Amino acid sequence: MSTLFPSRRTWVSAALASCLSLGSLVAMAHGDVVPHSVDTSTLPQLGEKWLDDNPYAKDKAEGHAEALRIGTSAFNQNCARCHGLEAISGGISPDLRKLDNDCLSMGDESKKLGCFQEINDYFVSTVRRGRARDGRVFMPPFEGILTQEAMWAIKTYLETRRAP
Repeated sequence: MSTLFPSRRTWVSAALASCLSLGSLVAMAHGDVVPHSVDTSTLPQLGEKWLDDNPYAKDKAEGHAEALRIGTSAFNQNCARCHGLEAISGGISPDLRKLDNDCLSMGDESKKLGCFQEINDYFVSTVRRGRARDGRVFMPPFEGILTQEAMWAIKTYLETRRAP
């Protein structure tokens, strides 16, 4: 084959390299990949023991508005690069607006509360410890970077972004 006409393998390799480069540029558009700590000094402090439920949820008046403000910023700084701006996933990572959709549709109130508790447990453990499978990291751990207050503030933000 002539050197003037690259082989199919060369074209495929070049196209793949371009896509990978473009993908990294797209990911960079949502922010850098360095996790950012979050200033939660204006929120009610929660202590060392991890809580089972979101203390800043809408039905709990103390701290909700401030948690929402902080959680919005914290999500954009630490989560949007994978989970999408305004929590609208582009398909790379789970769409967090749908995190508790199954719970919302339950008619039995006790089952609904139990479902929300399972989601809270899953959310906190995932954010704290990350997710990996077969040695591949799907989500990095944020324990030691984000405080309990920051994690619950992010959850507060996600609760306002629920998909219908």
